[in-house]
Amino acid sequence: MHIPDGYISPLTYGIGYIVSLPLWAVAFKKLKKDLNEETLPLIATLSALSFVIMMFNIPIPGGTSGHALGVAIISILFSPWIGFLSLSLVLFIQAILFGDGGITSFAINALSMGFLGAFSAKIAYDRFKSYKYAPFIAGWVSAVASSILVAFVLGIQPLIALQDGKPLYFPFGLDVTFPALVGSHILFFGVVEGIFTQLAYKFLVKLEPNLIKEYAK
Repeated sequence: MHIPDGYISPLTYGIGYIVSLPLWAVAFKKLKKDLNEETLPLIATLSALSFVIMMFNIPIPGGTSGHALGVAIISILFSPWIGFLSLSLVLFIQAILFGDGGITSFAINALSMGFLGAFSAKIAYDRFKSYKYAPFIAGWVSAVASSILVAFVLGIQPLIALQDGKPLYFPFGLDVTFPALVGSHILFFGVVEGIFTQLAYKFLVKLEPNLIKEYAK
C-alpha cells in the first residue's frame, strides 16, 4: 500500500504535504504530553513491530501491494495522534533506507496509513469496546480505511494528470484501484491487521494491566 515516487502528480503530493505538516505539528505536541518512562518503551516497541509487519509487502493487481499496518494497537492503547506520528516515522525510515514508498509520496502515505488508519481504528474501538473482539474490528477498519484513500489517490491520477490523452503518472483508474486495493484489504489484509491487533492487545493487557487500564479507556 506504500505509494512509490513517480506514481502521483506534484499537485497530489503537494496537497498531501500541505495537509500533513500541521497535523504532524499537533501530533508532536500530543506525543510530548504522553511520553514518559512508562510509555516510551511500549510506544517504541509497537512502532518497531509496525515497521516489521509493513515490510512484508504482497503484490496485488492494480500496480501496488498490500500489507498489515500495526497502527491500530498504538491508537487504541495511547491515542490516534501518537499512532499517526509513530507510523509516519516508520514510513519515513522505510522510504529513506529501503525505498519502500517514496519521498514525494511520503505525506500521502502518512495520511492514509497513519492518520486515517489511526483515527478510524480509535473510532471503531470506541464504538465496539464493550465487545470482546473490539481490537480485531479496530484493526480491520484501519486497514480498510487506509486502502480506500490510497485507492482514491491512485485512481484519480489518470483524470488529473494527462498529456495528449495519456496518463503521466499512475495509469489505472478507480475502476481498477478500488476492487484491487479495497477488496484485498477487506478480504485479507484487514483480517491480518485485525488478528494482529487482537493478539497484541490481549498480550499487553496481561503484560501491562495498569498501563492499559490508564490509556485504553
